[in-house]
Amino acid sequence: VQDTAGCPRYVAAVVEGLDPGAATPAWLARRLTVAGIRTVSLAVDVTNYVMLELGQPLHAFDRDRLTGPIVVRRATAGERLQTLDGVVRDVHAEDLLITDDSGPIGLAAVMGGLSTEVTTTTTAVLLEGAYWDPATVGRSARRHRLPSEASKRFERGTDPALPSVSVARAASLLAEYGGGRVVPGSTDVDHRVERPAVRLPVDLPTRVVGVDYDRATVVDALEAVGCTVTPDDGGDVLTVQPPSWRPDLVDPNDLVEEVVRREGYDAVPSVLPVLPAGSGLGAAQRRRRSVGRALAEAGYVETPTYPFIAPSAFDTLGLPGDDPRRHAVRVANPLSDAEPLMRTTLLPGLLRTLGRNRGRGAREVAVYELGVVVQPSGQETGAPLLPVDRRPDPAEIQRLYDAVPAQPWHAGVVLSGDRAPAGWWGDGTPLSWADAVQAGRVVADAAGVGVEVRAAQHAPWHPGRCAAFVLAGTDTVLGYAGELHPGVLARLDLPTRVCAMELDLSALPEAGVAGAPDLSGYPAALVDVALVVAQDVPAAKVAAALASGELVEAVRLFDVYAGAQVPAGHRSLAYALTLRAGDRTLTTDDVTAARDAAVAAATERTGAALRA
Repeated sequence: VQDTAGCPRYVAAVVEGLDPGAATPAWLARRLTVAGIRTVSLAVDVTNYVMLELGQPLHAFDRDRLTGPIVVRRATAGERLQTLDGVVRDVHAEDLLITDDSGPIGLAAVMGGLSTEVTTTTTAVLLEGAYWDPATVGRSARRHRLPSEASKRFERGTDPALPSVSVARAASLLAEYGGGRVVPGSTDVDHRVERPAVRLPVDLPTRVVGVDYDRATVVDALEAVGCTVTPDDGGDVLTVQPPSWRPDLVDPNDLVEEVVRREGYDAVPSVLPVLPAGSGLGAAQRRRRSVGRALAEAGYVETPTYPFIAPSAFDTLGLPGDDPRRHAVRVANPLSDAEPLMRTTLLPGLLRTLGRNRGRGAREVAVYELGVVVQPSGQETGAPLLPVDRRPDPAEIQRLYDAVPAQPWHAGVVLSGDRAPAGWWGDGTPLSWADAVQAGRVVADAAGVGVEVRAAQHAPWHPGRCAAFVLAGTDTVLGYAGELHPGVLARLDLPTRVCAMELDLSALPEAGVAGAPDLSGYPAALVDVALVVAQDVPAAKVAAALASGELVEAVRLFDVYAGAQVPAGHRSLAYALTLRAGDRTLTTDDVTAARDAAVAAATERTGAALRA
């Protein structure tokens, strides 16, 4: 055996003087038939029967057709082998071969060669039994597309102690029913490496399972499955030598599983966890549910998308080279090599969904997604290996959290087509960037957070049709909305005027307890005011200033004008004010005073002037 790693053990025995006409005994043929294996000849039937009986596949060679000693080795370049199915195969350098002086006579553990096949004239048989490296056998079988009963068993691992037993059993059956004689002195090349013992703390099964297993119970259970158990000097740790037929027992937890299995899984009490009173959905979960419900009620369809993206997605969106969204986590073993990155924005998936629906004939598309994005800071540490025999302590759990990049929840919306369809009544109303901004307002209202809308420039949105959502009273940007840049839409083969919104839900502060407004039984007074403000002053900021006035119940913008009647660089904003007192009916003087106070507040905060 030249390759002892691929064949740690090889056993061979010879049976000669066989009667070529000897038939397979009826009982053996019947058992093979019941097992779904057809009978071929006595020698082949005996090897198949022993495989079923002991679990060790064997192979029989016609000894008289062998030339020289048998050598087990790896294949070399250019070698070919004609297997028992008559196919001439080019062998690979990783394949294990059975060879003699004439060359390859078998593909180890997969299929024998045609040149040494047992025929109706065979009178002497060489029986081969071996333990083969499971990985080598599996790769060879798949490479040559030769799955067989033998290769399936070998690639799953057989008992290294079985080859000598199974060869002796097969030789005995051949001698008995074939009229032959077993040649004394079998060959047994054994290069097996002794398996290391497993050290098992006596109390480990109790700690892992939560059931009290005493020392005697643990020892008896392990010995019942064939293990040799030796206590250490102190007695608290057992040295366990697993049997040869259990290659799966390599770890203390494997032994714990055997103890539990032997003692019965029904002995493990079924204790349902008790939920503490008042628990349920967390505040963040309730917020996400409210946001999703609000978007669905607004007419959007939820579409969970693929969380992985291609590196080219950032170029498609036109992100600058220093944009933080380009700093993505690369998956070590991605499902697809084309998309190995964790997404840092929801837009690639939503735009792909839009394109797929447009390709299927849908013209009006309005979809949303609530999902996690991954935003590495570059300060993450390597993930620690947590213990499996006890609960990790808080410090270990914190180190694990420190190794994980930030994963905030985002809300994203993409919409295209008409907001109102065309028909006999006239043309439809196309969607615009204002609808995307309104989707952001829907999200903020559902989350119970006030936001201000400000003009912005942020890829991948159109520089002149992009708005930023800013947390009210601060400069914290929560997200963006507007019409996407025409270059982005061209690269994605999407129609013009596609709008989108993305907002960071995790950056929203917790909403306070909503207070019910005081309801007045007195009538409201309606008054209109027109204010001239600079072009860059947001209408929402003016409305907030007006609403701060005394007795102002509601403010509504109903007209925007920019033309010859206002100074250059300015515009006129017309608002309808609803005024109401809680304790009286407002007089004309009250309405005038409240209006003047509201206008004064707007003038002080925004520089607005009452339009003449």
